[in-house]
Amino acid sequence: MSIGQYGHTASILVNGLVLVAGGDDSGNDHPKSAELYNPSTGTWAITGSMNVIRRDYTASTLANGSVLVAGGSNGVRHNSAELYNPSTGTWTTTANMSTPRSLHTASTLANGLVLVAGGSDGLVVLNRSMNVVRGVHTASILANGLVLVTGGAAVVGDYFNSAELYNPSTDTWTTTGSINVARGYHTASTLPNGLVLVVGGEGRNSTALNSAELYNPSTGTWTTTGSMNIARYYHTASTLANGKVLVTGGQTGGGYLNSAELY
Repeated sequence: MSIGQYGHTASILVNGLVLVAGGDDSGNDHPKSAELYNPSTGTWAITGSMNVIRRDYTASTLANGSVLVAGGSNGVRHNSAELYNPSTGTWTTTANMSTPRSLHTASTLANGLVLVAGGSDGLVVLNRSMNVVRGVHTASILANGLVLVTGGAAVVGDYFNSAELYNPSTDTWTTTGSINVARGYHTASTLPNGLVLVVGGEGRNSTALNSAELYNPSTGTWTTTGSMNIARYYHTASTLANGKVLVTGGQTGGGYLNSAELY
């Protein structure tokens, strides 16, 4: 990437490119800039900047190909949202969320709706209906339409290893197998084979993790897999059309990263 950053997002576009936007850089400048990664060439290109400076927000690719950005923070929490148009490389504002929040998750459901869960409004960690109050967690859409939520914390540093499943058809949450390593600020990516890859994050000892594990929806269990080359948290991970997972940026003990690696 052109800038080492964390607290950004990465979204797979319908054309196969990866949109990386926002976050914080080493100067804490809260950039609202965005760039595109081309998996075919391994190169990056600049695209239109967001209207609002934000980090710790979510970005969701919609059925129509647009990317919905919601919430986040630049010192104060946002409830604002905007849409990225891949055809024009431009951003337009859309309706606000009811609650300002950051460090939440957003999942595009099979019915086209976007489920926003958890996070913080700056005063308390939000729950609404999950079994565990949590922020800095992950949420992944499974092949069966359920949403897998993993890890996170109600108090940063006291990370969970618990996981739960949301059923959009019944609007209910149930617990499932716990991850092997408690972590927050990690990523979770649904793979073409239906497994979910959880990688990196910050552990309970406040150090960056390079470990990775796989969730099997059929059994509700986790197994370890190969570790990243660089321990990192606050990064992004995107499942590419070729089945590989692109990890970008984040933080480690030595500062902010502009490096990327493939699983």
